[in-house]
Amino acid sequence: MSEVAEQKAPEAAGKAHPPGVAGTIWALEHAQDLISVIVGVLLVGMAAVVLLLGIVDFFRDTLHGSVETAAVNLLNRVLLVLILVEIMHTVVLSLRAHHLVTQPLLAVGLVAVIRKILFVLSSETTASTAELTLLIGMIAVFVAALILVSRYDRSEN
Repeated sequence: MSEVAEQKAPEAAGKAHPPGVAGTIWALEHAQDLISVIVGVLLVGMAAVVLLLGIVDFFRDTLHGSVETAAVNLLNRVLLVLILVEIMHTVVLSLRAHHLVTQPLLAVGLVAVIRKILFVLSSETTASTAELTLLIGMIAVFVAALILVSRYDRSEN
């Protein structure tokens, strides 16, 4: 028997649970999977509705208002859809791996901060320097975290 197989054998033996506990664990894992699937389907539905309404509003705003405002509103909706899709991607990866995957969550945070910056810069009120500095700092932190996570991801080893 190889050294790796010998190391895994005691771990597998240590995972033996009494029948009631094993059944409860099985039920909870399947309930978690079911809820994750429902959340994923709801996220897809929400993303489709937001995107469709964004396109409809874009054409309506273009006909009755400024193209610039319509474009900014559409970009805002598209970035929201991107956030929803990234969250759904995280749900799918969590279903496959049965643990939380970090990279998609960091990407969601990065897109959310970029969306906020675009909203602040496109609004008619002026943004404070402190707010913009904080948002830019958040971008730097998210990018650094993404680089570190991708460099030191344990699942690739």
